[in-house]
Amino acid sequence: MLGEQIGMNSAVADQCVARQLRKTVFRKYVLATLVVALAGCAGDSGNRAPVNDLSAQSPASSSSPATYTVKPGDTLSKISRATGVDENTIKRLNNITNPNRILVGQALKLSDRPESASTRVAPVSSTGKPEARPLDGAASTDSTPTRAADASTIDWGWPAKGNIIQGFSAASKGIDIGGAVGDPVVAAAGGRVMYAGNGVRGLGNLVIVDHGHGFITAYAHNKVLLVKSEQTVKKGAKIAEIGQSDATSPRLHFEVRRQGTPVDPMQYLPAR
Repeated sequence: MLGEQIGMNSAVADQCVARQLRKTVFRKYVLATLVVALAGCAGDSGNRAPVNDLSAQSPASSSSPATYTVKPGDTLSKISRATGVDENTIKRLNNITNPNRILVGQALKLSDRPESASTRVAPVSSTGKPEARPLDGAASTDSTPTRAADASTIDWGWPAKGNIIQGFSAASKGIDIGGAVGDPVVAAAGGRVMYAGNGVRGLGNLVIVDHGHGFITAYAHNKVLLVKSEQTVKKGAKIAEIGQSDATSPRLHFEVRRQGTPVDPMQYLPAR
């Protein structure tokens, strides 16, 4: 009896260890994916489609003779060779001003012939719902953005006190808040620090906080970091100081990501 009990206890222990290992591996995978995604939109991506726009869709190919759906690793020159359509023609037809900003899942027009409803392909978000391709250019800050339907899920607060010097757009992925070097940067909501370091090119000293419910925030270009990975922080806790690491002037670059997709922070932050 004692031998059987010991054997059962050993089996239970082995199962617990296995579960813990799976959790650890999954957590590291999620963090690695997020860091790579931020790196993909921070600097020169080598003209490749950004990794952060990769969804769970099946591998894409030409959706019709009139369109081409961007796949991971595609470049405009590669698409041009595959389709036989001149690269400048693709840029003109799709109003592309920055060839580095083609998105995985984006349906590129290959001719002036209008698409039928049955062949039109919209980019797919991480939630599996079709969404329109963001337009190039800075977002307008003339009016207050509509409050997001799920804004109340998290108790949000402003991460810095300065004025907004760059709004949200498809290119910026977030907002830039001006300030002086050394001004406090605080957690926009309570959560767990997923990353604190300077290993992501183009973002300088960076903090990433997981708030649960699918929400993550990123704080970039800091002078110093005051938290470490796996540390729990409360809303309003000082986590860094404003700097200009990898930036042209002192600022905080702030992003909100919902289910891995960048969203306009102004739709979540409270009115000042």
